[in-house]
Amino acid sequence: RRRVLEASQQLTEIINSETSAENPEPSREAEPADEEESALHCLWVDKFTPRRYMELLSDDYTNRCLLKWLKLWDTVVFGKEKAVKKAKPSAEAHPPSNQPKEQQSKWKTKVQLTEEILEAELDQHKRPKYKVALLCGPPGLGKTTLAHVIAKHAGYNAVEMNASDDRSPEVFRTRIEAATQMKSVLGANEKPNCLIIDEIDGAPAASINVLLNIIHRKDGEGEAAAGTGRRRRREGGLLLRPIICICNDQ
Repeated sequence: RRRVLEASQQLTEIINSETSAENPEPSREAEPADEEESALHCLWVDKFTPRRYMELLSDDYTNRCLLKWLKLWDTVVFGKEKAVKKAKPSAEAHPPSNQPKEQQSKWKTKVQLTEEILEAELDQHKRPKYKVALLCGPPGLGKTTLAHVIAKHAGYNAVEMNASDDRSPEVFRTRIEAATQMKSVLGANEKPNCLIIDEIDGAPAASINVLLNIIHRKDGEGEAAAGTGRRRRREGGLLLRPIICICNDQ
């Protein structure tokens, strides 16, 4: 009786192995089915969230200004020189007869004026004058989604942190310096980080002072501390990564 049972078990194992070898497709088709089921059960906010710049439904002026501000960091972060815009010879050589040339320069859009102001105010290290961008608005407006999509579109790895979670100023400083001084090591393509600080309005005053000190830190601070033989000042140096802060309207 035992021999019969063993033989039957061997036969069933052989049959199952042959059927699985002949029909490997059902197992492959099971993965997309699982993905479809997970997509069906996820929230609509996550399912239909914008993932590319052209899918954004927020204010176009805000989108372009934030993207322009991020692109101003290209010289420092990516080593790209700013492209010089060539003037159109036809427009300069043949201005319209009904408008003088001085008056034509005044008629610029709000976006063009903002871009010119941002480009003109670069510091000696070719960084933007304003090191932090602040997005404010009512809850549910899409501020966090906008920051992630713009950062990805500009070639950054978005690193998000919640300012209201880190009540300790030392922890807040450590997380900011780790995000702004290290690259993304996950994946084959290493990208520089763009730090997104959510709920900055919920951070304590000590954490805000830490952020201000990092923004206004000068290059000489790290060199002076290194000359004294202290290794503690290893974090000293310029802020070389963009930071986007998000808050709600009060």
